[in-house]
Amino acid sequence: MPSPATVPSQGTTATTVDCGQQKVNSRKPAESSPSRILPGSREYASTTRSMVLGGFATFALLYGMQPLMPAFSQQFHVSPAAASGVISAATGAMALSLIPASLLANRFGRKTVMSVSLMLSALLTLLSAVAVDFQQLVILRALLGVALAGLPAVAMAYLSEEIDPDVLGRAIGLYIAGNALGGMCGRFAMAILADHFSWRVATLVLGGAGLLSAIEFWRSLPESRNFQPSGVTVKRTMAAARRHFSDAGLPWLFLTGFILMGCFVSLFNYLAYRLAAAPYGYSQSQISVIYSLNAAGIVASPWAGRLADRFGRRNVLWIMALCMLAGLVLTLASPIALIYLGTAVFSFGFFGGHSIASSWLGFRAVRNKALATALYLSIYYLGSSCLGSVTGFMWNWAQWNGVVLLLGVFLLASFAVALKLRKLAPRLAS
Repeated sequence: MPSPATVPSQGTTATTVDCGQQKVNSRKPAESSPSRILPGSREYASTTRSMVLGGFATFALLYGMQPLMPAFSQQFHVSPAAASGVISAATGAMALSLIPASLLANRFGRKTVMSVSLMLSALLTLLSAVAVDFQQLVILRALLGVALAGLPAVAMAYLSEEIDPDVLGRAIGLYIAGNALGGMCGRFAMAILADHFSWRVATLVLGGAGLLSAIEFWRSLPESRNFQPSGVTVKRTMAAARRHFSDAGLPWLFLTGFILMGCFVSLFNYLAYRLAAAPYGYSQSQISVIYSLNAAGIVASPWAGRLADRFGRRNVLWIMALCMLAGLVLTLASPIALIYLGTAVFSFGFFGGHSIASSWLGFRAVRNKALATALYLSIYYLGSSCLGSVTGFMWNWAQWNGVVLLLGVFLLASFAVALKLRKLAPRLAS
């Protein structure tokens, strides 16, 4: 049976929103508080456009250097596992910074923290272009992770507070589609530019694009209407975190994020090495084609969001886990067409699954939504950092077969978690 979940806001009375096939109890706007942003309004268009741009910039800045890992191995004489540090340092630092960033957002406001985050990240990317050695590059990437944390820590909480619950899944799906587009374009452009010029020129272009994105994001995102700045303490934050971890569903959603993101980043980290080696011997420009398959995520995220709004997250999440597993198995084939197909299916499952799991947070976390989002994303990006590095040792041990073996085990665990979440008891409004 589908599970209802409460999505109260300061602008509406308590409401029961069904996460499954039905939605009951219509909302009655409170006269003394601002209302939610409704689909079809000018504010809805501006909000979704801004969040797509923010999601685009986040993944472009964070993962744009991923296809350059083989080049870093060659230029700086580091192993594949060590070269993954340009990604793992950024995602690991981001994971550790998400909760502090969410606390800053509670004090200074959602829009301010997100906008400053993008601006600082773009400037650090520009500095990365003049790094004198690999160690300095990794340090700058770690600092980027700290700076960039402000946007993903707050984005989904902002949407959960401001967007009408009936279309929350669709709005978050569009934001994650922006992630997919940014990851695809960032990787693709970086590989092409590095092949024709150098990785330093490519990094300068990426930083410049990030700077323009930050300016437009600040200009067009509406101010929060259902958020009030508040003082926070470590004690209060720890108590809220304990409540989230004692919830019947949130810890399993956190684990889902860890596995999905860890597997996604690991596959793309080492697929570049596979395609650069015999029998393929692809150049960086040729390898960049594989990143264009992230376009599947642009379709998957809003589609999965709409599907989840209609049929329930519990009835769709497990399908996304199976898609990732099926795509992973297809990459074991030798023909490049099957590798491309498998990667596209894998990407589709990842972005769809992440869209569903992250939008579910908005329903499960009745209070302290920003902290719930920060906890989810902290664990999500720890998956990227931890699995992204550990998979390097599997590559050294058994090349691509070792990578697939490890990721397959984790995806089976994700499938089991999705089945467990199907039995999640409903959360009723009070």
